[in-house]
Amino acid sequence: MSGGLDYEIYQFISKIEDRHLRENQGNNKKSTPKFTVDSVYDAIRGSNSSLARRKKRQLEDSIERVLRQRKREEEDEEDEDEDGEVSESVSKSPKPKETDSSLMNRRIVKSWNLSSRQRNISQEAMSSTGDGVNGAGTGTSTTPAPKRSDDEPQAKRRRVVQQGYARSPPTNLCFEDLGGMSGAIKLLIKSVAFPIRNPELCKMGVLTPARGILLHGPPGCGKTRLANTIAAELGISYIPISAPTLVAGMSGESEKKIRALYDEARSLAPCLIFIDEIDAIMGKRENAQREMEKRMVSQMLTCMDDMETLIMEGKPVVTIAATNRPDNLDPALRRAGRFDKEICISIPNERARASIFRTLLRKRAISDDIDFKKLAKLTPGFVGADLSDVVVEAGNLLAEELVSRAIDPNVNMKVDDDSDDSDDEACREFRWVTNNPLEVSERGSILITMKHLSEAVKKVQPSAKREGFTTIPDTTWDQVGSLRDAREQLTMSIVDPIDCPEIFEKLGITTPSGVLLWGPPGCGKTLMAMAVANEAKANFISVKGPELLNKYLGESERAVRQVFNRARASIPCIVFFDELDALCPRRDSNGADASKRVVNQLLTELDGIGSRQGIYIIGATNRPDMIDPAMLRPGRLGTHIFIDVPDADGRVDILKTRIRFQLPNYPYVDSLDVVGRDPRCEGFSGADLENLHRAAGEAALKRFRAEGSESEQMLILRDWETALSKVKPSITTGDLEQFRALRELGW
Repeated sequence: MSGGLDYEIYQFISKIEDRHLRENQGNNKKSTPKFTVDSVYDAIRGSNSSLARRKKRQLEDSIERVLRQRKREEEDEEDEDEDGEVSESVSKSPKPKETDSSLMNRRIVKSWNLSSRQRNISQEAMSSTGDGVNGAGTGTSTTPAPKRSDDEPQAKRRRVVQQGYARSPPTNLCFEDLGGMSGAIKLLIKSVAFPIRNPELCKMGVLTPARGILLHGPPGCGKTRLANTIAAELGISYIPISAPTLVAGMSGESEKKIRALYDEARSLAPCLIFIDEIDAIMGKRENAQREMEKRMVSQMLTCMDDMETLIMEGKPVVTIAATNRPDNLDPALRRAGRFDKEICISIPNERARASIFRTLLRKRAISDDIDFKKLAKLTPGFVGADLSDVVVEAGNLLAEELVSRAIDPNVNMKVDDDSDDSDDEACREFRWVTNNPLEVSERGSILITMKHLSEAVKKVQPSAKREGFTTIPDTTWDQVGSLRDAREQLTMSIVDPIDCPEIFEKLGITTPSGVLLWGPPGCGKTLMAMAVANEAKANFISVKGPELLNKYLGESERAVRQVFNRARASIPCIVFFDELDALCPRRDSNGADASKRVVNQLLTELDGIGSRQGIYIIGATNRPDMIDPAMLRPGRLGTHIFIDVPDADGRVDILKTRIRFQLPNYPYVDSLDVVGRDPRCEGFSGADLENLHRAAGEAALKRFRAEGSESEQMLILRDWETALSKVKPSITTGDLEQFRALRELGW
């Protein structure tokens, strides 16, 4: 079909050219119209309704092919004219000058040869779509060589195809600019750097460099920067490319681009190829929506396999790819011999964050009061890009401080009468900054301090949290009142394995066991899980049981897998399942098949088969008898901690803890002993005590309004008494007896 369309467009352009020649036949100057894709397309839209009904992309591609064909014909005509001039100089027989009418006649005669013309255009179309004989991206044309007037074949002018042009690596990067990536750097040294620097060992078969390296992890962790840095350190040819640029609209063009990429790398070997966001083009073939996606994956597999010869010759081509969705890649790409090395660039831990801060501030003017360890503790869940943003924001705060310090409030400015004070201040600041640059001598005393960095941390939101990954909660043990026994058990089950893994290895305890927190609602199960994550400085994923359920087949299981994939990218990580009874009900004949599949998927992930190292599970429920028994066996959620309603001492501790954080200067702390031990507080949970504090505040507010300025602006015992008369416990006595009966049964 493309050949017929090309022929119609060729005829359309010829008609325009002939009409133009007839209109300018009487002119002294020979005028030939200059055609472009846009001009021809506009002419078709204006005068040819049949062609105008075609798709724009199809028309533009066909016009471009026809214009290339016509350009080659004009070059051949120029060659014929040059040959004619040479023969005339040899024979010295003058020839009359060709007129415009003769030129027009010659063009019309050439257009009569329709069969050969159409054949040439059709072959050109086949060559451009990769379906011709030489469609493998060699850059040659299948159009037959044009014949001269004496029927002797003319040597076709060879088209020059530029291949293998210089691909210089970055020059301003080094490993010292990377922080917290020592493990990834060591693996790259062993699998890439050392074999490339010792090609003789590769020829001998002693060393075999990795054919492909897959970098995966959350966004902003430094995957692209790591690839650029390894290329800069090695100093070899480097071809960085974004995966979507390999996609083309024409059939066969995408595969041709991949072949051209590896042909260029082969000519530059040893060479590094970096493909960013590879998941955009190399997804699983069974999920592909178009045949082109499947062909691109197959072409990539073939090209990577063809690099084995270069590896044995000591000139390897190593492909480095980056993605934050490794599970979306086709499995054939992730086998040995292709992307045989995978490096997980996960969210940096506390030590790595301190190293990144040192690297980012190494070339900046900083004060001596900066504590890198404290900064690392202030930035849980931050990736490298976030920490870089913190440093930039600290510089902005320093600039704001310098402006406010140097601004002259007496600067006279003309402002509009309807402008407010903030407009006046902004105008003065702008005028001062533009007219009073800092002196060079002053710049030596301009330093980024710990105060600037601490304030900048508060202004930057971790990208991992924005992207649906994890972050460390800011709840501490100091915010948890009472529950000392539960705190001790959680420390033994979660915190100690993270902080002291070597001790557990010596004891032979390698597989982490999950913890189930159960008890009446409102007693602090969620608060305990957040506090233990903060104490262990582990990333934290909070999952509400019902939010994983989906009515579509397979979507609930996929959501469970995605939670654990995110956890593996954020090791050490605590996964907290709230309302676990809704996610893992008992599997019996009366249950739905969807619930059974979710339970089976969760059991499989909890077993882990060695892949759950560094992932700790905490579940919370107030109906433990409804959870499937397979979830509660040792090795899964084997540790059961009962969170009961607090006793009198516990209620006092909870009230004091809450007041200490909400009202640091509260003078009547001793009165809380009376409130917490009041018989009316019997059976209050932590949530009920919070509600009691709110009711006391409302009573105090009413008292302020009634007594006016003579009222004491503070919570007093009278307000607590008013609240106690209104607030009732949310947990009934019967419910408490049921929970304690379950505890007696072994829970």
